[in-house]
Amino acid sequence: MTKVRMGIIGVGAQGSAYANFLTEEKVENMQLGAICDIDPAKKQWASEKYPDVPFYDNYIEMIESGEVDAIVTCVPHYLHPEMGIEALKRNVHALVEKPAGVYTKQVRELNEFAATKPEIAFGIMFNQRTNPLYQKLKEIIDNGEIGEIRRTNWMITTWWRPQGYYDQSAWRATWEGEGGGVLVNQAPHQLDLLQWICGMPKKVYSNVKYGYQRNIAVEDEVTVLLDYGNGATGVFVTCTHDVVGTDRFEILGDKGKIVVDDSNKITVKRLIKPEREMSDTMSMVDVMKIFMGGNSDEIYNEEVITFESVWGAQHTAVMKNFASHILDGEPLLAPGSDGIHGVALANAIHLSSWLGKEVELPVDEELYLNELKKKIEEEQKQPLTK
Repeated sequence: MTKVRMGIIGVGAQGSAYANFLTEEKVENMQLGAICDIDPAKKQWASEKYPDVPFYDNYIEMIESGEVDAIVTCVPHYLHPEMGIEALKRNVHALVEKPAGVYTKQVRELNEFAATKPEIAFGIMFNQRTNPLYQKLKEIIDNGEIGEIRRTNWMITTWWRPQGYYDQSAWRATWEGEGGGVLVNQAPHQLDLLQWICGMPKKVYSNVKYGYQRNIAVEDEVTVLLDYGNGATGVFVTCTHDVVGTDRFEILGDKGKIVVDDSNKITVKRLIKPEREMSDTMSMVDVMKIFMGGNSDEIYNEEVITFESVWGAQHTAVMKNFASHILDGEPLLAPGSDGIHGVALANAIHLSSWLGKEVELPVDEELYLNELKKKIEEEQKQPLTK
Protein backbone atom coordinates (compact mmCIF):
# COMPACT_ATOMS: atom_id res chain seq x y z
CA MET A 1 0.00 0.00 0.00
CA THR A 2 1.40 3.39 -1.02
CA LYS A 3 -1.73 5.43 -0.31
CA VAL A 4 -4.43 5.04 2.30
CA ARG A 5 -7.94 4.91 0.79
CA MET A 6 -10.07 7.13 2.99
CA GLY A 7 -13.82 6.73 3.31
CA ILE A 8 -15.68 9.86 4.38
CA ILE A 9 -18.84 9.36 6.45
CA GLY A 10 -20.96 12.47 6.12
CA VAL A 11 -20.30 15.11 3.48
CA GLY A 12 -21.54 18.30 5.05
CA ALA A 13 -19.23 21.30 5.30
CA GLN A 14 -16.35 19.37 6.88
CA GLY A 15 -16.70 16.11 4.99
CA SER A 16 -16.92 17.86 1.63
CA ALA A 17 -13.82 19.88 2.52
CA TYR A 18 -11.93 16.65 3.21
CA ALA A 19 -13.12 15.21 -0.09
CA ASN A 20 -11.74 18.27 -1.86
CA PHE A 21 -8.41 18.02 -0.03
CA LEU A 22 -8.02 14.41 -1.11
CA THR A 23 -9.07 14.82 -4.73
CA GLU A 24 -6.85 17.89 -5.05
CA GLU A 25 -3.97 15.68 -3.78
CA LYS A 26 -3.25 17.90 -0.78
CA VAL A 27 -2.58 14.74 1.25
CA GLU A 28 0.02 12.93 -0.83
CA ASN A 29 -0.17 9.62 1.02
CA MET A 30 -3.98 9.41 1.05
CA GLN A 31 -6.73 9.24 -1.57
CA LEU A 32 -10.51 9.38 -1.56
CA GLY A 33 -11.76 5.80 -1.47
CA ALA A 34 -15.51 6.23 -0.97
CA ILE A 35 -18.21 8.59 0.28
CA CYS A 36 -21.16 7.84 2.56
CA ASP A 37 -24.18 9.96 3.43
CA ILE A 38 -27.82 9.22 4.23
CA ASP A 39 -29.04 12.35 2.39
CA PRO A 40 -30.20 11.47 -1.16
CA ALA A 41 -29.25 14.98 -2.31
CA LYS A 42 -25.64 14.24 -1.37
CA LYS A 43 -25.68 11.19 -3.62
CA GLN A 44 -26.63 13.38 -6.57
CA TRP A 45 -23.96 15.90 -5.60
CA ALA A 46 -21.31 13.21 -5.31
CA SER A 47 -22.24 11.58 -8.63
CA GLU A 48 -21.67 14.91 -10.38
CA LYS A 49 -18.56 16.02 -8.50
CA TYR A 50 -16.87 12.65 -7.94
CA PRO A 51 -18.35 10.29 -10.57
CA ASP A 52 -15.59 7.70 -10.14
CA VAL A 53 -15.82 7.51 -6.35
CA PRO A 54 -18.14 4.83 -4.86
CA PHE A 55 -21.06 6.25 -2.88
CA TYR A 56 -22.89 4.53 -0.02
CA ASP A 57 -25.91 5.43 2.08
CA ASN A 58 -24.98 2.90 4.75
CA TYR A 59 -21.65 3.35 6.50
CA ILE A 60 -21.36 -0.32 7.49
CA GLU A 61 -21.65 -1.30 3.84
CA MET A 62 -18.90 1.17 2.98
CA ILE A 63 -16.64 -0.16 5.72
CA GLU A 64 -17.20 -3.74 4.52
CA SER A 65 -16.90 -2.88 0.81
CA GLY A 66 -13.16 -3.34 0.52
CA GLU A 67 -13.01 0.14 -1.06
CA VAL A 68 -11.56 1.86 2.01
CA ASP A 69 -8.64 1.30 4.38
CA ALA A 70 -9.76 3.99 6.83
CA ILE A 71 -12.74 6.19 7.66
CA VAL A 72 -13.25 9.69 9.03
CA THR A 73 -16.48 10.49 10.91
CA CYS A 74 -17.96 13.84 9.82
CA VAL A 75 -21.30 13.26 11.53
CA PRO A 76 -23.18 14.47 14.64
CA HIS A 77 -21.11 14.03 17.80
CA TYR A 78 -23.12 11.21 19.37
CA LEU A 79 -22.25 8.94 16.43
CA HIS A 80 -18.45 9.25 16.56
CA PRO A 81 -17.84 6.47 19.14
CA GLU A 82 -20.27 4.05 17.51
CA MET A 83 -18.80 4.50 14.04
CA GLY A 84 -15.26 4.34 15.36
CA ILE A 85 -15.96 1.01 17.07
CA GLU A 86 -17.69 -0.46 14.00
CA ALA A 87 -14.72 0.45 11.80
CA LEU A 88 -12.15 -0.95 14.23
CA LYS A 89 -14.20 -4.15 14.60
CA ARG A 90 -13.68 -4.71 10.86
CA ASN A 91 -9.98 -3.83 10.97
CA VAL A 92 -10.57 -0.50 9.23
CA HIS A 93 -8.55 2.42 10.63
CA ALA A 94 -10.63 5.12 12.33
CA LEU A 95 -10.05 8.87 12.39
CA VAL A 96 -12.83 10.48 14.45
CA GLU A 97 -13.75 14.14 14.27
CA LYS A 98 -13.77 16.25 17.40
CA PRO A 99 -15.25 15.91 19.90
CA ALA A 100 -14.70 12.16 20.34
CA GLY A 101 -18.24 11.95 21.70
CA VAL A 102 -20.72 13.81 23.87
CA TYR A 103 -20.09 12.10 27.22
CA THR A 104 -17.08 10.28 28.62
CA LYS A 105 -18.86 6.97 29.15
CA GLN A 106 -19.31 6.44 25.40
CA VAL A 107 -15.82 7.74 24.64
CA ARG A 108 -14.34 5.39 27.23
CA GLU A 109 -16.09 2.47 25.50
CA LEU A 110 -14.49 3.53 22.22
CA ASN A 111 -11.05 3.85 23.84
CA GLU A 112 -11.33 0.49 25.56
CA PHE A 113 -12.32 -1.25 22.34
CA ALA A 114 -9.55 0.49 20.40
CA ALA A 115 -7.06 -0.78 22.98
CA THR A 116 -7.97 -4.35 21.96
CA LYS A 117 -6.96 -3.49 18.37
CA PRO A 118 -3.52 -1.87 18.80
CA GLU A 119 -2.54 -2.80 15.26
CA ILE A 120 -5.39 -0.68 13.81
CA ALA A 121 -4.86 3.09 13.70
CA PHE A 122 -7.15 5.19 15.89
CA GLY A 123 -6.79 8.96 15.69
CA ILE A 124 -8.77 12.14 16.32
CA MET A 125 -8.94 15.32 14.26
CA PHE A 126 -7.26 17.65 16.73
CA ASN A 127 -5.81 19.70 13.89
CA GLN A 128 -4.63 22.47 16.21
CA ARG A 129 -2.00 20.07 17.56
CA THR A 130 -0.27 20.41 14.17
CA ASN A 131 -0.27 24.21 14.49
CA PRO A 132 3.41 25.23 14.84
CA LEU A 133 2.44 27.90 17.37
CA TYR A 134 0.88 25.44 19.81
CA GLN A 135 3.64 22.93 19.23
CA LYS A 136 6.15 25.62 20.16
CA LEU A 137 4.07 26.65 23.17
CA LYS A 138 3.98 23.07 24.44
CA GLU A 139 7.73 22.76 23.91
CA ILE A 140 8.39 25.89 25.99
CA ILE A 141 6.17 24.65 28.82
CA ASP A 142 7.52 21.08 28.72
CA ASN A 143 11.09 22.38 28.81
CA GLY A 144 10.32 24.29 32.01
CA GLU A 145 11.31 27.63 30.49
CA ILE A 146 8.76 29.57 32.56
CA GLY A 147 8.90 27.16 35.48
CA GLU A 148 5.95 25.72 37.35
CA ILE A 149 2.57 26.96 36.14
CA ARG A 150 0.73 29.20 38.60
CA ARG A 151 -2.19 30.42 36.52
CA THR A 152 -3.78 30.01 33.09
CA ASN A 153 -6.24 32.37 31.42
CA TRP A 154 -7.79 31.71 28.02
CA MET A 155 -10.43 33.98 26.56
CA ILE A 156 -11.53 32.52 23.23
CA THR A 157 -14.62 34.37 22.02
CA THR A 158 -13.85 34.33 18.28
CA TRP A 159 -16.58 31.72 17.70
CA TRP A 160 -19.34 34.14 16.67
CA ARG A 161 -22.34 32.36 15.17
CA PRO A 162 -25.54 34.12 14.01
CA GLN A 163 -29.01 32.70 14.60
CA GLY A 164 -29.10 31.50 11.00
CA TYR A 165 -26.24 29.14 11.74
CA TYR A 166 -28.31 27.37 14.38
CA ASP A 167 -31.45 27.42 12.26
CA GLN A 168 -29.93 25.56 9.31
CA SER A 169 -30.70 22.12 10.73
CA ALA A 170 -33.04 20.73 13.39
CA TRP A 171 -30.36 18.73 15.25
CA ARG A 172 -27.96 21.63 15.68
CA ALA A 173 -27.67 23.29 19.11
CA THR A 174 -29.91 20.70 20.80
CA TRP A 175 -29.17 18.34 23.68
CA GLU A 176 -30.57 15.38 21.76
CA GLY A 177 -28.95 16.12 18.42
CA GLU A 178 -25.65 17.77 19.28
CA GLY A 179 -25.15 17.22 22.99
CA GLY A 180 -24.29 20.82 23.79
CA GLY A 181 -23.29 24.15 22.29
CA VAL A 182 -20.00 26.01 22.13
CA LEU A 183 -18.24 23.49 24.39
CA VAL A 184 -18.91 20.55 22.07
CA ASN A 185 -19.01 22.31 18.72
CA GLN A 186 -16.60 25.23 18.55
CA ALA A 187 -14.29 25.06 21.58
CA PRO A 188 -13.18 21.39 21.77
CA HIS A 189 -9.87 22.39 20.16
CA GLN A 190 -9.13 24.84 22.96
CA LEU A 191 -10.22 22.39 25.66
CA ASP A 192 -7.84 19.84 24.16
CA LEU A 193 -4.97 22.31 23.82
CA LEU A 194 -5.48 23.59 27.36
CA GLN A 195 -5.03 20.16 28.92
CA TRP A 196 -2.41 19.04 26.34
CA ILE A 197 -0.19 22.00 27.16
CA CYS A 198 -1.00 22.78 30.80
CA GLY A 199 -2.40 19.52 32.18
CA MET A 200 -5.87 18.52 33.35
CA PRO A 201 -7.43 20.48 36.19
CA LYS A 202 -8.59 18.58 39.25
CA LYS A 203 -11.76 20.64 39.79
CA VAL A 204 -13.93 23.10 37.87
CA TYR A 205 -16.55 25.63 38.89
CA SER A 206 -18.56 27.13 36.06
CA ASN A 207 -21.09 29.81 35.21
CA VAL A 208 -22.78 28.79 31.96
CA LYS A 209 -25.63 30.54 30.14
CA TYR A 210 -27.99 28.48 27.99
CA GLY A 211 -29.73 30.28 25.15
CA TYR A 212 -28.32 33.55 26.49
CA GLN A 213 -28.11 35.51 23.24
CA ARG A 214 -29.42 32.94 20.76
CA ASN A 215 -32.70 31.05 20.48
CA ILE A 216 -31.13 27.69 21.38
CA ALA A 217 -31.38 25.18 24.23
CA VAL A 218 -27.64 24.75 24.76
CA GLU A 219 -24.80 26.97 25.97
CA ASP A 220 -23.63 30.08 24.12
CA GLU A 221 -21.74 31.72 27.05
CA VAL A 222 -19.24 29.98 29.35
CA THR A 223 -17.00 31.16 32.20
CA VAL A 224 -15.03 28.53 34.12
CA LEU A 225 -12.70 28.59 37.14
CA LEU A 226 -10.10 25.81 36.97
CA ASP A 227 -8.30 24.33 39.97
CA TYR A 228 -5.19 22.30 39.10
CA GLY A 229 -4.90 20.83 42.57
CA ASN A 230 -1.42 22.18 43.34
CA GLY A 231 -2.35 25.78 44.06
CA ALA A 232 -2.46 26.77 40.39
CA THR A 233 -5.73 28.11 39.04
CA GLY A 234 -7.12 29.11 35.68
CA VAL A 235 -9.99 30.82 33.90
CA PHE A 236 -11.54 29.70 30.62
CA VAL A 237 -14.05 31.91 28.81
CA THR A 238 -15.81 31.25 25.52
CA CYS A 239 -19.02 32.26 23.75
CA THR A 240 -20.67 32.49 20.32
CA HIS A 241 -22.18 35.99 20.50
CA ASP A 242 -19.07 38.23 20.44
CA VAL A 243 -18.87 39.46 16.84
CA VAL A 244 -15.58 41.26 17.53
CA GLY A 245 -14.03 38.36 19.43
CA THR A 246 -10.88 37.91 21.50
CA ASP A 247 -8.33 35.09 21.42
CA ARG A 248 -5.81 35.56 24.24
CA PHE A 249 -4.11 32.77 26.15
CA GLU A 250 -1.89 33.62 29.13
CA ILE A 251 0.23 31.17 31.11
CA LEU A 252 1.99 32.45 34.23
CA GLY A 253 4.86 30.45 35.69
CA ASP A 254 7.22 31.08 38.59
CA LYS A 255 10.01 31.82 36.09
CA GLY A 256 8.14 33.81 33.48
CA LYS A 257 4.99 34.42 31.50
CA ILE A 258 3.66 33.54 28.06
CA VAL A 259 0.95 35.44 26.19
CA VAL A 260 -0.54 34.09 22.98
CA ASP A 261 -2.51 36.60 20.91
CA ASP A 262 -4.89 35.64 18.09
CA SER A 263 -3.28 32.20 17.79
CA ASN A 264 -0.51 33.73 15.68
CA LYS A 265 1.87 35.45 18.13
CA ILE A 266 3.68 34.20 21.22
CA THR A 267 5.30 36.64 23.64
CA VAL A 268 7.58 34.92 26.14
CA LYS A 269 8.95 36.86 29.10
CA ARG A 270 11.58 34.83 30.97
CA LEU A 271 12.51 36.14 34.42
CA ILE A 272 16.19 36.72 35.15
CA LYS A 273 15.56 35.19 38.57
CA PRO A 274 12.58 33.07 39.74
CA GLU A 275 9.80 35.26 41.16
CA ARG A 276 10.16 33.85 44.67
CA GLU A 277 13.89 34.61 44.69
CA MET A 278 13.17 38.17 43.55
CA SER A 279 10.62 38.55 46.32
CA ASP A 280 13.02 37.27 48.95
CA THR A 281 16.11 39.22 47.90
CA MET A 282 15.06 42.57 46.42
CA SER A 283 15.11 45.69 48.56
CA MET A 284 12.22 48.14 48.48
CA VAL A 285 14.52 50.56 46.62
CA ASP A 286 14.85 47.95 43.86
CA VAL A 287 11.11 47.37 43.93
CA MET A 288 10.35 51.08 43.59
CA LYS A 289 12.57 51.22 40.53
CA ILE A 290 10.33 48.59 38.92
CA PHE A 291 7.16 50.46 39.85
CA MET A 292 8.60 53.71 38.50
CA GLY A 293 9.38 52.26 35.10
CA GLY A 294 12.87 50.93 35.61
CA ASN A 295 14.88 48.91 33.14
CA SER A 296 12.89 45.74 32.42
CA ASP A 297 16.06 44.01 31.17
CA GLU A 298 17.05 43.60 34.79
CA ILE A 299 13.82 41.68 35.44
CA TYR A 300 13.14 39.63 32.32
CA ASN A 301 14.13 39.08 28.73
CA GLU A 302 11.49 39.04 26.03
CA GLU A 303 11.04 36.92 22.91
CA VAL A 304 8.26 37.45 20.36
CA ILE A 305 7.51 34.71 17.85
CA THR A 306 4.95 35.14 15.06
CA PHE A 307 3.36 32.43 12.96
CA GLU A 308 1.34 32.22 9.77
CA SER A 309 -1.48 29.75 9.35
CA VAL A 310 -3.27 28.64 6.19
CA TRP A 311 -6.78 27.27 6.70
CA GLY A 312 -6.92 23.60 5.82
CA ALA A 313 -3.18 23.02 6.20
CA GLN A 314 -3.64 21.78 9.76
CA HIS A 315 -6.43 19.36 8.77
CA THR A 316 -4.36 17.92 5.95
CA ALA A 317 -1.39 17.64 8.32
CA VAL A 318 -3.44 15.42 10.64
CA MET A 319 -4.55 13.30 7.67
CA LYS A 320 -0.99 13.01 6.37
CA ASN A 321 0.27 12.00 9.83
CA PHE A 322 -2.58 9.47 10.17
CA ALA A 323 -1.70 7.91 6.81
CA SER A 324 2.02 7.89 7.66
CA HIS A 325 1.20 6.11 10.90
CA ILE A 326 -0.64 3.41 8.92
CA LEU A 327 1.97 3.13 6.18
CA ASP A 328 5.23 3.67 8.06
CA GLY A 329 4.48 3.55 11.77
CA GLU A 330 4.98 7.30 12.32
CA PRO A 331 3.74 8.25 15.82
CA LEU A 332 0.30 9.84 15.90
CA LEU A 333 0.18 13.55 16.71
CA ALA A 334 -3.35 13.10 18.04
CA PRO A 335 -4.02 9.54 19.26
CA GLY A 336 -7.74 8.81 19.39
CA SER A 337 -7.53 7.89 23.07
CA ASP A 338 -6.66 11.54 23.86
CA GLY A 339 -10.15 12.60 22.81
CA ILE A 340 -11.62 11.72 26.18
CA HIS A 341 -9.80 14.53 28.00
CA GLY A 342 -11.58 17.42 26.28
CA VAL A 343 -14.92 15.62 26.59
CA ALA A 344 -14.25 15.17 30.31
CA LEU A 345 -13.61 18.89 30.68
CA ALA A 346 -16.79 19.80 28.79
CA ASN A 347 -18.80 17.33 30.89
CA ALA A 348 -17.41 18.76 34.12
CA ILE A 349 -18.22 22.32 33.03
CA HIS A 350 -21.79 21.37 32.14
CA LEU A 351 -22.27 19.37 35.33
CA SER A 352 -20.93 22.15 37.54
CA SER A 353 -23.43 24.60 36.09
CA TRP A 354 -26.32 22.13 36.31
CA LEU A 355 -25.58 21.29 39.96
CA GLY A 356 -24.49 24.79 40.92
CA LYS A 357 -21.32 23.63 42.63
CA GLU A 358 -17.68 22.75 42.10
CA VAL A 359 -17.12 19.42 40.35
CA GLU A 360 -14.12 17.14 40.62
CA LEU A 361 -12.48 15.37 37.70
CA PRO A 362 -12.90 12.69 36.57
CA VAL A 363 -16.65 13.32 36.64
CA ASP A 364 -19.18 10.79 37.83
CA GLU A 365 -20.09 9.36 34.43
CA GLU A 366 -23.47 7.96 35.45
CA LEU A 367 -24.47 11.21 37.15
CA TYR A 368 -23.52 13.22 34.08
CA LEU A 369 -25.42 10.90 31.74
CA ASN A 370 -28.54 11.03 33.94
CA GLU A 371 -28.45 14.83 34.01
CA LEU A 372 -27.95 14.94 30.24
CA LYS A 373 -30.98 12.67 29.77
CA LYS A 374 -33.01 15.10 31.88
CA LYS A 375 -32.01 17.92 29.54
CA ILE A 376 -33.06 15.85 26.53
CA GLU A 377 -36.42 14.99 28.13
CA GLU A 378 -37.10 18.65 28.94
CA GLU A 379 -36.19 19.59 25.38
CA GLN A 380 -38.55 17.00 23.95
CA LYS A 381 -41.43 18.25 26.12
CA GLN A 382 -40.83 21.91 25.22
CA PRO A 383 -38.91 22.07 21.93
CA LEU A 384 -37.69 25.46 20.75
CA THR A 385 -39.13 26.83 17.55
CA LYS A 386 -36.27 27.94 15.33
